[in-house]
Amino acid sequence: MDEEHKRSTVVVVTWRGRAHIAECLDALTAQRPHRLLVVDNASDDGTARVLAAHPANPEVLRLPRNLGYAGGLARALDLVETPYVAWLNDDARPEPGWLDALESALDSDTRAAAAACLLRTADGAVSAGVRLTETGHGADTSDSASVFGFCGGAALLRTAALRAVGGVPAAFFCYYEDTDTSWRLRLAGHGIVPTGASCAHSLGASSEPGSTRFHRWNERNRLLMLLRCAPAGTVVRELLRFAAITLALPLRRLRGVRLPRAANFRFALRIRVLGEVLARLPTSLRDRRATTRRSVVDRSTVWRRWAGR
Repeated sequence: MDEEHKRSTVVVVTWRGRAHIAECLDALTAQRPHRLLVVDNASDDGTARVLAAHPANPEVLRLPRNLGYAGGLARALDLVETPYVAWLNDDARPEPGWLDALESALDSDTRAAAAACLLRTADGAVSAGVRLTETGHGADTSDSASVFGFCGGAALLRTAALRAVGGVPAAFFCYYEDTDTSWRLRLAGHGIVPTGASCAHSLGASSEPGSTRFHRWNERNRLLMLLRCAPAGTVVRELLRFAAITLALPLRRLRGVRLPRAANFRFALRIRVLGEVLARLPTSLRDRRATTRRSVVDRSTVWRRWAGR
């Protein structure tokens, strides 16, 4: 198929993906014609050799340093000329018909700006997308009726709509870039549709769930997302909640309270998160004002509709 007839650009972002990216590219060869763009985040493990030798012959954008998943997607968006753009983890393996199902979903629902797919892990867990919790977290859900947003591990978006709402939050580096983008699309009046398109996902192959960095990015980016997108009352409540829990940790330890071992209950990590959020406050408030100018739906309306589903 000629380049001008390819309707989607599939963007695969990789970092040290030598062990698994070939399986991702193998799966993409079974999809309908598309442009394939791999963003290599300065991998130093031989990923470049795997990409150069693979029969899918992907275009490769090699970055001079690791900008994370969000940063890689943001760089790729500048190069996308197709109506649709897919986000895809390098440890994901789309099943045959995946891209066709996603394109068909957006073709049939002109109000929708993003199509979520079913992500299946080896332990049998299935995510149909992201729900919005009472505390503003983005959490996986298997219930299609509660899908607030798409999971960034595998999804298809309208390129023009994504650009119109401000693109990808590159500064997030990793995690919550999908829920933040879903928020902005919802505020701009767009829908996000769950689909039956299916993709196997080797959870953790390209990241370290449970690590200190994982918790730092998750905690920080949730708060930044709320600052940029959520109702003011929710923002204040969740910032105060996070600060209060943080300040209470040393006192609880002094009293002999046994705390969870997870990294996000470490005082030093949470203080660092608060410091990073404070440092980014001016930029986040500017982004919030820009989102407000683009919005056609009130933040409180979106929150009431989706939070706690």
